[in-house]
Amino acid sequence: MTIQDSGFMMEDGVSCLPCTPEEQKKIVIDLRNESERNLKEGNLYFVISSRWFRKWERYVGIDADANLIGNQSSDSWHMNVTSSMVAEMPGAIDNSDIVQNGSDCNCKENEIQLRRNLMEGQDYVLVPQRVWVKLHEWYKGGPALPRKMILQGVYYRTFDVEVYPLRLKLIDSRDESQSVIWLSRKASLSELFQRVCALRGIEQNKARIWDYFNKRKHTQLSASNRSLEESNLQMDQDILLEEVDGHHSSRFGMDSTGNELALVSMEPSRSSFTIAGGPTLSNGHSSGYKSNQYPGSSLSSGLKDTDDGFDAYNTVRKGEKRGLAGLQNLGNTCFMNSALQCLVHTPPLVEYFLKNYSDEINTENPLGMHGELALAFGELLRKLWSSGQTAVAPRVFKGKLARFAPQFSGYNQHDSQELLAFLLDGLHEDLNRVKKKPYIELKDADGRPDEEVAAESWKNHKARNDSVIVDVCQGQYKSTLVCPVCNKISITFDPFMYLSLPLPSTITRTMTVTVFYGDGSGLPMPYTVSVLKNGFCKDLLLALRTACCLKTDENLLLAEVYENKIYRYLEMPLEPLASIKDDEHIVAFRIQKKGMEKTKLVIFHRWQEKSTTDYLKSGKELFGTPLITYLGEDQPSGADIETAVSKVLSPFKRMHSSAKAHIGKGSDFLSDGLDELCSSSDAQSIENAEFEGALSMDLSLRLLLTDDRVMNFKSFKKDTLFEPGKILSVVMDWTDKEQGLYDASYLKDIPEVHKAGFAAKKTRQEAISLSSCLDAFLVEEPLGPDDMWYCPRCKEHRQAVKKLDLWMLPEIIVFHLKRFTYGRYLKNKIDTFVNFPIHNLDLSKYVKNKDGQSYVYELYAISNHYGGLGGGHYTAYAKLIDENRWYHFDDSHVSPVNESDIKTSAAYLLFYKRVNESKMEIGESSYSHSTS
Repeated sequence: MTIQDSGFMMEDGVSCLPCTPEEQKKIVIDLRNESERNLKEGNLYFVISSRWFRKWERYVGIDADANLIGNQSSDSWHMNVTSSMVAEMPGAIDNSDIVQNGSDCNCKENEIQLRRNLMEGQDYVLVPQRVWVKLHEWYKGGPALPRKMILQGVYYRTFDVEVYPLRLKLIDSRDESQSVIWLSRKASLSELFQRVCALRGIEQNKARIWDYFNKRKHTQLSASNRSLEESNLQMDQDILLEEVDGHHSSRFGMDSTGNELALVSMEPSRSSFTIAGGPTLSNGHSSGYKSNQYPGSSLSSGLKDTDDGFDAYNTVRKGEKRGLAGLQNLGNTCFMNSALQCLVHTPPLVEYFLKNYSDEINTENPLGMHGELALAFGELLRKLWSSGQTAVAPRVFKGKLARFAPQFSGYNQHDSQELLAFLLDGLHEDLNRVKKKPYIELKDADGRPDEEVAAESWKNHKARNDSVIVDVCQGQYKSTLVCPVCNKISITFDPFMYLSLPLPSTITRTMTVTVFYGDGSGLPMPYTVSVLKNGFCKDLLLALRTACCLKTDENLLLAEVYENKIYRYLEMPLEPLASIKDDEHIVAFRIQKKGMEKTKLVIFHRWQEKSTTDYLKSGKELFGTPLITYLGEDQPSGADIETAVSKVLSPFKRMHSSAKAHIGKGSDFLSDGLDELCSSSDAQSIENAEFEGALSMDLSLRLLLTDDRVMNFKSFKKDTLFEPGKILSVVMDWTDKEQGLYDASYLKDIPEVHKAGFAAKKTRQEAISLSSCLDAFLVEEPLGPDDMWYCPRCKEHRQAVKKLDLWMLPEIIVFHLKRFTYGRYLKNKIDTFVNFPIHNLDLSKYVKNKDGQSYVYELYAISNHYGGLGGGHYTAYAKLIDENRWYHFDDSHVSPVNESDIKTSAAYLLFYKRVNESKMEIGESSYSHSTS
């Protein structure tokens, strides 16, 4: 509804806002842009509830899908300022739904904490400080939730707003009291000491603070510039405060028997397992690897401590199995634990990292992490394979991950596939045997045989990339691009490390379009068609042509209806279908081709109130779907307009107007017999007869000329002449008389393009197979509008048609099932069950390179995701190859699982190992009867 400026009363008594919605929008955009130009560490941002912010966006006329705080330009905004005419003013800023204190906004700012596991965009937005000041000035409310911008990363420096600062639990050994301290993970240990000493009233020179992770002393912290993140302190972990004046002692310095413990850092136990597999000296340090460290590097500093909760190289006790150690959750790190368990149970990688790989560490690769990531992963794998069933806390590894991949820092949930992609790429670069990459000029295929081009491409790739990851995990696919304008064909052969497979339902979309007859020869009918998501309007028109049996002398005119007006015409064949949202209303008008060069007539509908005597009075409520037809006369007149309106309304004429009998109810469409419109001449004759009768009646239609916005009105007469070729718009005022003659329900409530929740009403969706996902991955489809290809012949970016083919497959192949779809606000997960084989996955038919190799695979690990986004949970299934048994890895908890139970709709990443031919021959009979 429309909100009057004087009708809004704020909590503090302010009656109205000083700025119009349009002015507010401009001010916020300008401030946002200025803030983006001046990014720096320490800038303040404020967290605002998405629920409130969306209301404000609607009020000022910003489309939710073109989020103001996102990176979209104003060109992508779909709604215009007219939306503010109907959107309600948002009221006072209300962050109660995202804070733990609920609606209690009277506590101090530093005591108000956000609810855990919130997602940016979905639950909250971040606005610069000056934007917050303006919004708070206009709307008041709160509470204010300021957060600082930090600088992250070592090689790839990125700015990030620290929404969730580090939460540490302080235990004071003097009285065993507990306190909570919130600090930035970028804060220094000196700042931690200052905060602790001020909080507990102790002099800094008498304070000793311990890293007390898992209620166990690990490292004595010292006041320095070292950050809390670099010190491997984790969210919600304990730190221990002791006073060192000799008068205070506590049970925190004793073991379980009451004996006093030596307060020293713990040394790693001596074992044949050492960093990078080098030989050990008597002091337990490795001589097998000498690091050429760069400034600021600490290759081995974090790898020697035993902060994992056990002696890092403790040998497996008699009777214990190797490879069954869990990973402790460090705060939303189940995504990392799941991916890691799959990798550390990959047989070729286990074999590689348990041997001496020190000679292959590349510290000079500018694309790598100076060997630190490979060392951290190798050490973690060794601990997991030498600890029996004792859970490992991967704090050192997480610290390295945050340092080199800041996108995974902090304590938010992340995607296990994104982590896997980073790890495989990072491990490859750290272990790349090529120390100096040669420059290689790529050649076009130029009609050469695929075998020659593929071999050349792989040779060039191996000249620059040669590691255990390439040996084991990389394959090659053929990519064919065809320009839609000049038909230029480009063929390349590219390496891949995993295959991201779309679920078939994710590459197509169903779209419902209501088709109207522009000549009034039939009732409107909704048609639901299936089209490619990355397709164009021409694809939608083609599907509709078939669905509605369009005749050869007819065309379809597509349009979007918004607020009972024609919002836009979809006349460009290459208009991307992505520009049409699911909640929009799309209509199509069947128009005779020969008439489309004439004058277009758009007919709007409006309720005419009985009490209204002023025929030209504006402000009456529009309703229904506008109708479109064409005037056949060279010089159209007012009489021609009235005749045309009568003609297009004729299908809606009630059969028995005196009895006011309805053909349909509500928004239902008359469907009986309409499917025969393409072939039934009898039906056409009946419709023509109805039309003849309608023309003979004196309708006395109340018509006014108007503009496309239906804001201005002008009367006309039957003998009024109009300029040909122009677009004419009229509004028809409906009274009880027209309501009695015509059934207006056909004009109302036309269906959305795709009704949310519609699929839930269907019967249980049939399971799809892994092979159907592969087919969907390899299908020929146009590139997305954001993924245009530069055509060397046209010298323009084109939305080319792309076709992928598998050329060469690696020993280990990982399938990523693309279950997540992302929008700026809407994030969705597809829980469809994918039926995948455990044994005998034969990919031979997909491989275009007929080299005689076997491409039969066996499943050995799965990364699972349960639940929805943000609040979901990751686990892993992994097979111990030697034992031929499956286990479930759920963070710290590890348990056996039956092979028949590992197929679930939670499967997200599938890890397969190629079966060698000798094994296939030995186990062929057993595999042939296995679950598939």
